[in-house]
Amino acid sequence: MLSLRSLAPFALALAVSLPAVPASAQSFTDAQRKDIEKVVRDYLIAHPEVLEEASVELGKRQAAAEMTKQKAAVEKHADALFNSPHGVVLGNPKGDVNFVEFFDYNCGYCKRAMGDMLDLIKSDPNLRVTLKEFPVLSPGSVEAARVAIAVHMQDPSGKKYLQFHQKLLGGQGQADKARALAAAKEVGADMARLDKDLTSPQINETLKENFKIAEDMGLTGTPSYVIGKDVVVGAVGLADLTKKVALARCGKESC
Repeated sequence: MLSLRSLAPFALALAVSLPAVPASAQSFTDAQRKDIEKVVRDYLIAHPEVLEEASVELGKRQAAAEMTKQKAAVEKHADALFNSPHGVVLGNPKGDVNFVEFFDYNCGYCKRAMGDMLDLIKSDPNLRVTLKEFPVLSPGSVEAARVAIAVHMQDPSGKKYLQFHQKLLGGQGQADKARALAAAKEVGADMARLDKDLTSPQINETLKENFKIAEDMGLTGTPSYVIGKDVVVGAVGLADLTKKVALARCGKESC
């Protein structure tokens, strides 16, 4: 005679699959279905750990699927990620590891993560850093990003842009067009040219490109990174970022 424990896993799998089968193709009577449902219910009540195990396994599979999607998107957009003229390149332009950060000027986590990025540039002479505006938090974020792109348009080297970036991202209060323009003026940007560049199609092209890449990688928040071929989401801290750079460089957490 089959025990409840031996029968329940089979019944659980069977019951879960039943809704996907057209009603006309089902060979179970209402009474049989009720019996199966009762077996499943009784088993889950007696062994609730099964639900936790299933949830953990589902999480693993979803994470693996997301990672596969992200890696495919990185490969698809490699040229735009690493070589686009719209990106702001800092650190060593010929570095052996690409480090790309998507950020929002109103992201509190990005404010803290900025220090991590600057520390990495100082400590790693072979790191190539690219900054990409990804204004997802508010209309003010979009305004600030547009000014930032205009600043970069008159500063291809990125030196003045970095000063602007630190001043605006490190400042107090919500970033918007007014605060961004004030920061640009403080770092010595050509304000007449900046005002003209704010109407340039290049600004919309830059944001469109950044959002397309982020969408394909499944990014919804900031900061988010592409380090080598891997996507890292969230302000994970300097230690974890350093390990990711090492993994991209030599396949180990420490080279």
